[in-house]
Amino acid sequence: MSIKAALRQWARKSSILALAMVPMGCATADTPEQPVQTEYERQVLIKDFIAEMVNDHNFTPSSLESVLSQAEMKQSILDAISRPAERTLEWKDYRKIFVTQKRINGGVSFMRKHRVALERAEMIYGVPKEVITAIIGVETYYGRMAGNYRVVDALSTLAFDYPPRAEFFRSELKEYFILAQEEGIDPLSIKGSYAGAMGYGQFIPSSYRNFAVDFDGDKKRDIWTNPKDAIGSVANYFKKHGWQTGEPVVVPAVTVGEGYSDMVNGSLKPKLSVEALAAKGFSAKDRRRYQGLATAMELQGEKGVEHWLGLKNFYVITRYNHSKLYAMAVHQLSQKIKEADQKG
Repeated sequence: MSIKAALRQWARKSSILALAMVPMGCATADTPEQPVQTEYERQVLIKDFIAEMVNDHNFTPSSLESVLSQAEMKQSILDAISRPAERTLEWKDYRKIFVTQKRINGGVSFMRKHRVALERAEMIYGVPKEVITAIIGVETYYGRMAGNYRVVDALSTLAFDYPPRAEFFRSELKEYFILAQEEGIDPLSIKGSYAGAMGYGQFIPSSYRNFAVDFDGDKKRDIWTNPKDAIGSVANYFKKHGWQTGEPVVVPAVTVGEGYSDMVNGSLKPKLSVEALAAKGFSAKDRRRYQGLATAMELQGEKGVEHWLGLKNFYVITRYNHSKLYAMAVHQLSQKIKEADQKG
């Protein structure tokens, strides 16, 4: 089950109306209501888009017109992106969705089946095999649920019918057409999430073009059906975003006084050093001397408030999806998978 489907299932069970996942790497604040847009305005946007692709990237108008005339506007896509679930769930509820025994078992099976590729990726990129596995597990349930929307429908709907994020998705639609041309892919054939994320690791088109790799040497970068390429691509993404080999991700923290309160749950990007946070009363529980910048987090766990110190590698995980809950789920799932695999 994909991250999107899991959140919807949780919403139904909890009688919460139609929760939906923020797209990978595109988390935003609460989105305003959708402005009304006429069909005329939509056609003008499409015409301008085609002109830009012809002028800037040497596409032929007829090829773009042919694909876009077959693209369908999906109201379900607009509904999904307007309700970011990660802004409504507490950590205790979010964790129940992704750190489950079933997902742990699936991760162990995936890791054992693809151990050679995972260990090679770990050797080349320095990213632990359990972290790569957990990303794929959270995103698509190890490739089983990679999305049922045609990518061209998702991206064109958001580019031409969703003004709050139109600029971003117009750029991704551009990247998608270039990707399809470079890889010799029919742009009408690829399916993914409602936000246009694709394959085992749910790469948006710009991430595919920048970070996908041919990891098995067959001259193709296939993240849709080839788990080896997906494994290498996820690892490459982490490496390019600054993953520090052998360094910790996140550690439990303890607090003293109230001076730390204005620093918790701020920017995902670390802005204060571990030492500066400690001076304010927020420090690692194990008393080890960690280095560099860190993020102070206060989360609502099953047994009450939890404090965590997010280090550089934690921030790297949030570059995959801009959410501290997501990064915590990936990290804790990865540790559970590692433990279960070692137990045999």
